[in-house]
Amino acid sequence: MEKNGEKEFPAFPYKPYSIQLDFMKFLYESLDRGGISLLESPTGTGKTLSMICSALQWLVDRKKLEGLENLGECNDNVDNDEPDWMRNFVPNKEPERKNLIHKKKIESRSKEKGDVVRDLHSLGVKEKKSDDSEAINVKVKTGVDEVDDAIFLLEEYDSDAENGRKSKRKNGEAEDFLLSGEEEEEEVDGLGEEEVETRLKVYFCSRTHSQLSQFMKELRKTKFATELRVVCLASRKNFCINEEVLKLGNSTRVNERCLELQKYKKKGTSKLKSSSSGCSMLRRRKIEDFKNEIIQKTEALDIEDLVRMGRNLEGCPYYVSRRMLPTADLVVLPYQSLLSKSSRESLGLNIKDSVIIIDEAHNLADTLISMYDAKITVPQLNQLQSHLDGYFQRFRNLLGPGNRRYLQTLTTLTRAFSQFLSAGNKFANRTDPVCNNTEEITSTSESTMTINEVLYALHIDDINPVKLLQYMKESNIIHKVSGYGEKAATSRIVGEGKAISEGESAISGFRALTDMLSSLINNDSDGKIIVSTPTQTCNGLEGGYIKYVMLTGEKMFSEVVDQAHAIILAGGTLQPIEETKERLFPSIQLHQLPFFSCGHIIPSENILPIAVKHGPSGQSFDFSFKNRSSPTMIEELGLMLCNLVSVVPEGVVVFFSSFDYESRVYDAWKASGILSRISKKKQIFREPRKSTDVEAVLREYKQTIDDLAVNCPTSCNGAILLAVVGGKISEGINFSDGAGRCIVMVGLPYPSPSDVELMERVKHIEGLGRTIPSNNPVCGETGFHVLKRCKGKGKEYYDNLCMKAVNQSIGRAIRHRNDYAAILLVDARYASDSTKRGFSHSTEKLPKWIKNQLVPTVPNYGEVHRLLHQFFKFHKKEGIQRVNNITG
Repeated sequence: MEKNGEKEFPAFPYKPYSIQLDFMKFLYESLDRGGISLLESPTGTGKTLSMICSALQWLVDRKKLEGLENLGECNDNVDNDEPDWMRNFVPNKEPERKNLIHKKKIESRSKEKGDVVRDLHSLGVKEKKSDDSEAINVKVKTGVDEVDDAIFLLEEYDSDAENGRKSKRKNGEAEDFLLSGEEEEEEVDGLGEEEVETRLKVYFCSRTHSQLSQFMKELRKTKFATELRVVCLASRKNFCINEEVLKLGNSTRVNERCLELQKYKKKGTSKLKSSSSGCSMLRRRKIEDFKNEIIQKTEALDIEDLVRMGRNLEGCPYYVSRRMLPTADLVVLPYQSLLSKSSRESLGLNIKDSVIIIDEAHNLADTLISMYDAKITVPQLNQLQSHLDGYFQRFRNLLGPGNRRYLQTLTTLTRAFSQFLSAGNKFANRTDPVCNNTEEITSTSESTMTINEVLYALHIDDINPVKLLQYMKESNIIHKVSGYGEKAATSRIVGEGKAISEGESAISGFRALTDMLSSLINNDSDGKIIVSTPTQTCNGLEGGYIKYVMLTGEKMFSEVVDQAHAIILAGGTLQPIEETKERLFPSIQLHQLPFFSCGHIIPSENILPIAVKHGPSGQSFDFSFKNRSSPTMIEELGLMLCNLVSVVPEGVVVFFSSFDYESRVYDAWKASGILSRISKKKQIFREPRKSTDVEAVLREYKQTIDDLAVNCPTSCNGAILLAVVGGKISEGINFSDGAGRCIVMVGLPYPSPSDVELMERVKHIEGLGRTIPSNNPVCGETGFHVLKRCKGKGKEYYDNLCMKAVNQSIGRAIRHRNDYAAILLVDARYASDSTKRGFSHSTEKLPKWIKNQLVPTVPNYGEVHRLLHQFFKFHKKEGIQRVNNITG
């Protein structure tokens, strides 16, 4: 919508600030232009609401334009030429077409399932009459139940299908379900196919479900929540309402159990464990009722709403959200679901010519490549080998040549992996030097290899992973072998009178093997394989795994870029953007990349960032790896905090580079009495290592500050929280108002050079082809040598990782217009002469709204103390004045 040539956004529920208008205009223009754009807007500036009002206004405008164009072309041929999104509103004909499709599907599926049942029945009859000593004993006593072994037998597989022809099974394509259920209680399979796809969509993605819930809250403030069709997608674990499945806890196990319940549906007296009962939440009638209930709602529903409705209607929220997907205008989902090609195909996401908005995009590159990592451990390999051997021995004389061949190939593969790890290999790092700084650089048996090196070392270079993966997908071998293996294990355990323990399922091991096979298809230069051999301990061999690490996300991201009309990368802190660009779209020059970064809505006097070079006793701060653990440095930092807590009101958050370093500093302060001095002014809290405990600590920390603000004791004036960069607290936590009056960043939190994966990524970006030397006499020399060899993009990437972590941590404080906080960057390396520092200086990579107010250097700590005193004295008066204005 335009007025006097200026773009307007009437859906914005308040009068927008100028920076919000600039943000919305830039986003709207970016969507018109298409391609990739980056938008940075600090937290507290209304970024989410601005994105909603701009992007959805563009969507509405574009659909109106398309509607007019199509109406001009269609003449009388409405059915064929009207846009899909308009045709959804045409009554009469569409329901008839859907009913016909539905009827045909039921008839077809009933026939297929009937064939399967007849085949199983005839197989059992035939084998009961067989005199072959190796034939299946159809009814086997397990000590728990009677189970029909015939259900585990693989159907005949044509192993000779070559030259690109699709392999065939005896009864056609792989069945989704082994046994059929009642027709009127039919499963959800294929439900989404009946809907007409909406032509244009906006996909909004963020990293966590809580961030998506926040997006929905902001959406409801606008008219778009009722005018557009909105669908929330989430994981099975977040949507599941089956209490028995939810008890499994782990997301992987929830996914596996859900799929199992769809594989084995209840049929007569079938007793294949509890999985045969299916899931009552997945019946077609319940899903349809659930969908119709959603359509009648006048507002957008978030994850919690769908779960609540699902419990009331006893329908599955996970599948009903997928059912609503085709006709949605706006799809809200975790960005893992959209970025993974397999997830897009599984969910049926059509991103062709659509708009994709990725919030919290500072994590995008790491998340993208991690989705394509693969890892298989020694215990998984042992379990797979046991299951495959047991299955082959049980059914070998009943299997066709195709199944025997592939089963033997899988057995050979798992045995090769196991022997490779157990015996070690010549590439492994065998040195075991003594380290003085063991917190980050430790001796390991990790080594890196290319895909080709692993294939040759394991003598499996003659295996075709593409055909093997196709077989695993089409033959249903994963569920067959896993099911029989778990049944046999249960029978053995019960027979021995032992309790059944909840271990990792064999399906998880098969998934890991599938992922490893998929990784072997990649180009040799796309990633590296890390081999970690088991270590000898007093309890025997422990650990051991093979892991594929994807080094670049460019290829995967280009698959999305090539299909979408426009991609918006947004975040509160995207700086330094060079790191994201280099890892996701290195072919684009930085000056060609549209980038918008707005200032903060807070007044300049509400923030005081200072580069702190010296401590109270005049000691220069140097928290580099070799100096930060010195008693002098730790004591000087403690003395600074003793002074700080007397001048800073309410809450102080101190960020350390790692949990190990925080623990070392805490213990030293406790021994020296510094903790006791600090606690006289502020109650001390520490970030717990377990992420599940973080919420309770934060709640107590903030409650303490609030209580002390009300009671105003003379001795204690707030709380101090010792946190860790890269921990739970450094990202996504709100330290607004009194919870974060001062943020202290201790040193420059560079990632550990001992991280093998990171060093491989640095080498890849730098263009270093040689492998890491494996015979290093000095502890940590490997990682440091890599960094010393890096002079260009690899070094810049490593520096950018550090400053990205800094920016995320210090951005926790300012959360709204009237908020205020001091930010102390404690290290001599932060300090500089602002007239002389170059672009490569660390502070040049701070967000603009912080960098513009930075005090780059001070002569001594006394000046820091004076600036802090003036800053908080000023805001105390301002606060009193605001209160008087309100009450007056």
